[in-house]
Amino acid sequence: MQLRPNRRDALIVGAFFAVGLVAYGLGLDRVTGDRDGHTPMGVRVAVLAVACAGQLLRHRAPVAALGVVGVAAAADFHLGLSMPVLMVGIDVLFVATLDGSRGLRQVLVGLVAAATVGVTAAVAAIGDWRLSFYTGLQVFSLLVVPVWWATNVRRHRESAEQVARIAELDRRAAVNAERNRMARDLHDVVAGHMSAIAIQSEAVLSLRSGDPETARAVLKSVRENSVRALAEMRTMIDVLRADEPVDEPVAVRLADAGRLVESAAAAGLDVELRGADPGELPVGVDVAAYRIVQEALTNAVKHAPGARTSVALERQVMRLVVVVRNDVVDGPRGTGTGTGLVSMAERAHLVGGVFSAGLDGAEWVVRAEFPL
Repeated sequence: MQLRPNRRDALIVGAFFAVGLVAYGLGLDRVTGDRDGHTPMGVRVAVLAVACAGQLLRHRAPVAALGVVGVAAAADFHLGLSMPVLMVGIDVLFVATLDGSRGLRQVLVGLVAAATVGVTAAVAAIGDWRLSFYTGLQVFSLLVVPVWWATNVRRHRESAEQVARIAELDRRAAVNAERNRMARDLHDVVAGHMSAIAIQSEAVLSLRSGDPETARAVLKSVRENSVRALAEMRTMIDVLRADEPVDEPVAVRLADAGRLVESAAAAGLDVELRGADPGELPVGVDVAAYRIVQEALTNAVKHAPGARTSVALERQVMRLVVVVRNDVVDGPRGTGTGTGLVSMAERAHLVGGVFSAGLDGAEWVVRAEFPL
């Protein structure tokens, strides 16, 4: 069971006080000895009690703790320095350096350094150099070592906290990247297949009776889009459930672009495919190019119904070029949020490609180049 900080401090201070009482009772407390040789035990215990009262404040108010313990230590030094008060002073000095503010730590480092040098120089001025050397070692061990030790522990703790903070930022970035990827894939499936299904269904409903062949062709395309949408969604779910990470669900390939063209033609586009066999491609490029063609044809169906459209796939020596063109038509157009263009650009950039989309005279041109 983990104790609360206040209760833990109280137990620690109680232990220091109890050990001090035992040391006083056994005569093991003196470091430098009494001046007069017979300081009453009650006075010693009172000084220790004041020091322990300041020790209770070491976490909540380290400056106040240093002040109270410093007064008690000065009184104890006047009476003859004792080990219990010295132990309390070292503990407070260590905790104040470890948990206090940066400014307090810097002040303590400067004070203990100045005190060590000053005491050593003062003893050297009034005595021989051997005594000053041993005095300097004692002051160093009592003042400099706790501050130096706490400073090192604090630096390691701050470094660990910084590493943990960086790891948390990396984790959040990875989560956001995965969310963006999932949103992009879901958009491609929904916007591509489902939009085609909606438009083709509307075309069937608007057909007049007596044209069963056209209705059959449109319904066949609707069914194919539905089946492929379900297959791609199932593949995405399998990837999400997989124990091992997968870069991209390989459910689509640019070699299947003919199906996209057939679906767009069933939705009313006058579409032509050029260069239908790009050959073997890197997986990332294959999927990205397919998705871009899919989204470009979906946009053409929504915003330029019945327009003349062309899809050109050209594999060059070091790159793959995908160009989708459609005439800009007048009349009612579907509404959109611009997410499709952003998704296409992201897919191209993720595999090191270049993407552009815009008007070229009377045509809307989508162009993507992928390095091989």
